[in-house]
Amino acid sequence: MICQFSPSGGKPTLADFVDVPGVYPAGRLDTDSEGLVALTDDGALQARITNPRHKLEKTYWVQVEGVPSAEQLERLAAGVELSDGPTGPAPARTIAEPSLWARNPPIRVRRAIPTSWIEITLREGRNRQVRRMTAAVGLPTLRLVRIRIGIWNLDGLEPGQWREVPAKSGFS
Repeated sequence: MICQFSPSGGKPTLADFVDVPGVYPAGRLDTDSEGLVALTDDGALQARITNPRHKLEKTYWVQVEGVPSAEQLERLAAGVELSDGPTGPAPARTIAEPSLWARNPPIRVRRAIPTSWIEITLREGRNRQVRRMTAAVGLPTLRLVRIRIGIWNLDGLEPGQWREVPAKSGFS
């Protein structure tokens, strides 16, 4: 789906899943990514979530092509140089394959190349940043799932589901 409410080329949007007037996404996911999106009607809260100066943590589970070395994980953790400048530090670690919903369409699999999962936490949010960071260290992203924004997480939510939480739950 497209991570916006306005129609876009016949693809599903947030409006197809969320029937709450006056809210908008605080940060977006590209159409190849999955996971948690915060919706709000509060401009100050939207800025708190999206503005990098607030350094709000966003955590992702990333399926990558290859097996991460300690050096690759250290490079991610220290920050990497991208075409638009260096990233901030992004703690990264390998994780066991998480139990997730089936991806549609499925990722491409190449028998001769193993895949692995890493967890990475950002405090900034550039366009396609996680994908560009993992590629910069030689680990192309195959699947990207945002699992946490600040204190909010995906626990108990399936694709297309949502829940309302108080705005003062740690972000005021």
